[in-house]
Amino acid sequence: MGEHYTSIELFAGAGGLALGLEQAGFHHVGLIEKDKDAAATLRLNRPDWNVLCEDIAEVAERDLEAEFNIKRGELDLLSGGAPCQSFSTVGKKLGLEDTRGTLFYFYAVFLTKLQPKIFLFENVKGLRTHDHGRTYKTILNVFEEAGYYVTNSVLNAWDYGAPQKRERLFTVGIRNDFKGVGSFSFPLPNELKPVIGDVKLDVHPAKEECAFYSEKKKKIMELVPPGGCWQDIPIEIAKEYMGASWYLEPVGMGKTGILRRFKLDEPCYTVMTSATGSYTERCHPLEVRPFSYRENARFQTFPDEWFFTGSLASKYRQVGNAVPVSLAKALGKQLCLYINMIDERGSIDV
Repeated sequence: MGEHYTSIELFAGAGGLALGLEQAGFHHVGLIEKDKDAAATLRLNRPDWNVLCEDIAEVAERDLEAEFNIKRGELDLLSGGAPCQSFSTVGKKLGLEDTRGTLFYFYAVFLTKLQPKIFLFENVKGLRTHDHGRTYKTILNVFEEAGYYVTNSVLNAWDYGAPQKRERLFTVGIRNDFKGVGSFSFPLPNELKPVIGDVKLDVHPAKEECAFYSEKKKKIMELVPPGGCWQDIPIEIAKEYMGASWYLEPVGMGKTGILRRFKLDEPCYTVMTSATGSYTERCHPLEVRPFSYRENARFQTFPDEWFFTGSLASKYRQVGNAVPVSLAKALGKQLCLYINMIDERGSIDV
């Protein structure tokens, strides 16, 4: 089961979602990624993958059946997560036309043209409440217009083998002609939840592998014990470091992520696209530095054999934007089970 299931992935990034789906049993007939470094990462690790480093707007205009050598209705899975800006509410149709000019529009074009059996749409948890819920309502209406009924769930990567608290919204769509094939079930959480200490940590990584704090920031961070934050250092130093946010109520908005240093027996917070962003500290428990990009990749459950291309900043960005591989695999297995039920029922012309 699963070895023959085909997928096309949009906004593929460095391959976290694609790798997890591959491990679950999907064969990618195409991946689209505009960023040159991320596309190079995909090609480096999977030379046999059909990676298109192009603007999705241009690809979407082409004959997609000919492009990917697959007939309308035959594709098993369309996957990916488009950034969702505020949509137009001028006409208030809350449909496809409202999404023109956004990247989501092209996801919808692929869906409409190829009519895969199912789709997987990944995005940030906040999408459900963005613009008072109108953005997600528009998206759901577009999926309905395209001929799908949907289910969704917010999943935390920590529940699926990643030593990281990372919540994402996953929307799964089933083509309407398969409505009678039971219901799709999201994966059940694992009982075992890994922590930072379960991951191989680097020892004094080189500057090519890791970003470092300025000397001033390092001296301040040295005052923070593992498991601590700004609340654990002298008030005068914390006040100077935090600047205007110190005066927000409650103090520092109560955010313990500022000057945050982790300890070995806890999971990491959501891996970010930058290692040294203001007020998003992810300080190493054993050394006074950010996590290396490879340590971040391990939190995202990429294997060490998965190499990243580009500058150090690009590598951090690719890793931070990825879907954790273990979570993608868990989702992929459930998608395979459902497609298997569809196939047992027999193919239906669209």
